[in-house]
Amino acid sequence: MHLKPRYITDIRKIDAIPEEQRQKMTAITDKFVFRVNDYYLSLIDWDDPDDPIHKLIIPSDTELEEYGKWDASDEHLNYAAPGCQHKYATTALLLVSEVCGAYCRFCFRKRLFRNDVHEASLDVAPGVEYIAKHPEINNVLLTGGDSLILATRKIRGILERLREIPHVKIIRFGSKLPSFNPMRIYNDPELLDTLSEFSRPDARIHVMAHFNHPRELTEHAYKAIDALQRAGVVVINQTPVLKGINDDPKVLAELLDKLSWAGATPYYFFQNRPVAGNSSFVLTFKEAYQTIEQAKALTSGLGKRVRYAMSHTSGKIEILAVEGDQIYLKYHQARHPDYYGRFMKFDLPENAAWFDDLPGAKEFLQEQEQGLQQEAMQG
Repeated sequence: MHLKPRYITDIRKIDAIPEEQRQKMTAITDKFVFRVNDYYLSLIDWDDPDDPIHKLIIPSDTELEEYGKWDASDEHLNYAAPGCQHKYATTALLLVSEVCGAYCRFCFRKRLFRNDVHEASLDVAPGVEYIAKHPEINNVLLTGGDSLILATRKIRGILERLREIPHVKIIRFGSKLPSFNPMRIYNDPELLDTLSEFSRPDARIHVMAHFNHPRELTEHAYKAIDALQRAGVVVINQTPVLKGINDDPKVLAELLDKLSWAGATPYYFFQNRPVAGNSSFVLTFKEAYQTIEQAKALTSGLGKRVRYAMSHTSGKIEILAVEGDQIYLKYHQARHPDYYGRFMKFDLPENAAWFDDLPGAKEFLQEQEQGLQQEAMQG
């Protein structure tokens, strides 16, 4: 089984789920694509009704709740060319795939897995041409979907084109495959040779892995991480903090430990975005911050490198601290350069789970935007 996992796209074929539940779930899988494989299914404890891997991949009735927006971070505002987003000055995103190895039920790009949405581009030429004309872009993230699910020859073609652009130094792959189908990585010598060829000592390729729970770090996952590292690829990890999955400090600390021990840098803990159908996974700021800080207290300095942030339409906002009824924030990245490093303090309601939930946050952004517009007119 583990040499090449068998993929399943019809939930009615998973016998471990009671037939009555399978029939009910078809209403969800008719709306959102379902895709899993037998390797990842083997990580589920089917006798545990609260199994975290089950919650990550098996549909739930709550997905039909219209909580939040389809595009919570307003990514539609960032398109500079077909399939290419340019939100931050030095970074461009190429949405190269609408297919994921795993369709995580909490995915913030859930809109891409509806039949009526097509944002990724099979033709990367317009995006690459845009990047080539903008020398400020030194960092390109290949995402989607899952960029490592592409055929190796397609990956090679993209890397060849990007490496022809002198100012592109960092190339990143956003991928769930190290945890969901690690065999695709370590059983493909052509892929590893390709990554090794284009990952230079002065311009490394990075894989942005998505390990959400320590149980995903199996012997196969470690083998994939090791294969990538031996190919000269830097592996780092990012995950939202998810209710019912990794919101236990001991679980989160174990994830930090296992990642850092394997040399996979813990990079971001994300505040889960208020995307339609995601309500069951959302923690308040107070809940997430307390969990993260308690977890960091249980891990080494290597694990403590992780940053707690949210990807808001105005930028990537780091949550520095929650103290009593106050929250302290700073722009880690920003759509507008004048926001960089901007420190903010807001009152914190008990149920606040997103920047827009904070009293005065919207007014703050409006004031900043008006100030920037006035400066531009005076300039």
